[in-house]
Amino acid sequence: MNANGAVEHEPALLEETLHGLALDPNGRYVDATYGRGGHSRGVLAGLGARGRLHAMDCDPQAVQSARELEERDPRFSIEHGNFRRLARSLERKGWLGRVHGVLFDLGVSLPQLTDPDRGFSLRSDGPLDMRMNPTEGQGAADWLNRAPKNEIARVIRSCGEEPHARRIADAICRNRPVSSCSGLARLVASVTRSPKPGIHPATRTFMALRIFVNAELESLEDALPQAVRSLRPHGRLCVIAFHSLEDRIVKRFMRNASRLPPPLARLPSVPSAAGPLLKVVGRMQRCGAAESRRNPRARSARLRIAERLAA
Repeated sequence: MNANGAVEHEPALLEETLHGLALDPNGRYVDATYGRGGHSRGVLAGLGARGRLHAMDCDPQAVQSARELEERDPRFSIEHGNFRRLARSLERKGWLGRVHGVLFDLGVSLPQLTDPDRGFSLRSDGPLDMRMNPTEGQGAADWLNRAPKNEIARVIRSCGEEPHARRIADAICRNRPVSSCSGLARLVASVTRSPKPGIHPATRTFMALRIFVNAELESLEDALPQAVRSLRPHGRLCVIAFHSLEDRIVKRFMRNASRLPPPLARLPSVPSAAGPLLKVVGRMQRCGAAESRRNPRARSARLRIAERLAA
C-alpha cells in the first residue's frame, strides 16, 4: 500500500520491457493497457521533452487514475477504450505508422483483484461480475445463470483449460442462481480438486469466465495486427502475457509475421513489400528470482518482443 492506504500495483518485467522498447527520448509510444500506470511511468521517465506517450484502458477506474498524470505531464494522454480499437485511436491522432513502440501488459491489475465489487477474486464475497468495463456487456453471473450447460462447459474447458469442465458446469446448473465470487468458488471446490498444492480448485474456472466475459483472446487477436500497422520501421512491439492461451496467440502471431507465406517462400526473389513484417527480438523472457520474491504475481509473466521491419 502507498502512504494514502491505496493498493499499489507493481508492473511485471518493467526493466526488461523498457529495454525491449529501445526508448528514443523523442519518440512516440503507446501503452495499450495502462492499468495503474507502472509501465507508463517507466516509459515517461525515459522520454525527453519532445517524447510522447498515449495510453488506453477499457477500465473506467484505470482511466480515472490516469487523469492526474495527464494533467500534470503534457507528454502523456489517456483514452478510455479497448485496445481492439487501437488503429482507430492512433489514426485520429495522426500516429498510424509513426509509433516507435507499443506495449501490452495483459494481466489483471492488483486494484481490480482486491476490489470486491469488481468480481475478479475467488476469495471475495462480492458480486460475480468480472467485466473490465462494468458499463458494457453482461457480467459473469448474468451469463452463468442463463447459459446452457454445454456452453458453460465449453467456455470453462477452452478458456480455462480445465479438465473437469463438464462436472463444474453440471454443478453450476444444478445450483443456479450463482451470484457471488465466493459462492462459485465453494461450488467448484465441492466437485473438483486443485491441480497443484496451494492453487484453489476454482482458479481455472475464474480465469475462463474472465477471459470469456471480456472477449480477451478475440481482442488480442484483433489488436496485434493493428499494433504492427501503427509501428514505424524498426519500431518495437512488447507483449507481456500471463497464461498459455495468451502467450500462444502472441508467439504464433510474431512467428507468422516474421516469416514469408509458404507460396512466396518458394520464389527465387520476393519484393520487399511482400516480405515479413516483423523480426522477433531475442527469446521469451520471464522474471528473475528477485522479482518473483518481491512480486509473486509476476511469476507467470512472459515477455515477447518483435521489431517492425522496414517496408
